[in-house]
Amino acid sequence: MTHSGPVPRAASRLRSVAAPSSSVPTRGITIYGCGQDEAALFRQLAPRFGVLPTITEAGVSEVNIELAVGNRCISIGHRAQVTNPALLALSEAGVEYISTRSIGYNHLDVEYAASIGITVENVVYSPDSVADYTLMLMLMAVRHAKSTIRRVDAHDYRLSDVRGKELRDLTVGVVGTGRIGRAVMDRLSGFGCRVLAHDSQPVATADYVPLEDLLHLSDIVTLHTPLTPETHHLLDGERIARMKPGAFIVNTGRGSLVQTEALLSALEKGELGGAALDVLEGEDGIFYADCRDKSLEGLPLARLQQLPNVLVSPHIAYYTDHALSDTVENSLVNCVNFESGEHHG
Repeated sequence: MTHSGPVPRAASRLRSVAAPSSSVPTRGITIYGCGQDEAALFRQLAPRFGVLPTITEAGVSEVNIELAVGNRCISIGHRAQVTNPALLALSEAGVEYISTRSIGYNHLDVEYAASIGITVENVVYSPDSVADYTLMLMLMAVRHAKSTIRRVDAHDYRLSDVRGKELRDLTVGVVGTGRIGRAVMDRLSGFGCRVLAHDSQPVATADYVPLEDLLHLSDIVTLHTPLTPETHHLLDGERIARMKPGAFIVNTGRGSLVQTEALLSALEKGELGGAALDVLEGEDGIFYADCRDKSLEGLPLARLQQLPNVLVSPHIAYYTDHALSDTVENSLVNCVNFESGEHHG
């Protein structure tokens, strides 16, 4: 299901642009939602592309549109939603192009942006970042790492009553075989396990099966498909019920691919072996924030974290030095190519 729904064409190549000569005029680009690590990279790389960046840690909103005035291109992060009124204000300020520093587009309305004259493209980055993390989560899940670490932290060094599983004895179902899904399958080949795949547009050499068969046969189901109207709650209560008893769900894609309440119900009833989630429905405003003094009681996140067989991390599978460098450089490339009339949207 990698290509279901009205997903814009991706800026899908890791592209390079030669350093401009001194006669090339400097372009202005506004960088929104930029953390300190990204900002340092933008400042380091921007001169190579003849770009003068205006950098802010704040996400795009109607109150900071003036930062984009005079610039046709902006770059945005994926951590904050971009509202339609903000998009309209950007258009009125003269913005014609948005490079989102993410693979997904679900933090802004791309169709609305197009209707008011703004082109949106994503960036690509090393698929190895998410693929490595996915394998780590799989191994931690089937070896019950969370409960082991909890016991050891409490100075309980006894063996668990539940033994772990070896990947070579398992069947892993990969849903979505784009760049990241294929990288996951490449890694799994080294473990000797059986790998099944599902995608509405198969592009890899793999054992493709219908989704229902994959769910029924797989000991681990890992999600790597974009979030679209067609894939929203791809794993709902009905499909989770079709999974093998004791199976694991790994999600490093998007939180809303999984219906959280249905997942919680299956976990609390002992129907699944566990879950490893780097993304979660309702993560906005929680992930990437310091919530140590904030009550999360009653939220699905809190219920999930109480379970000994559920691993949760705050949407960080992509977060490596290599991937961050790719993201910054390719966001600059996108903007320069648009300014030069060479974008491929």
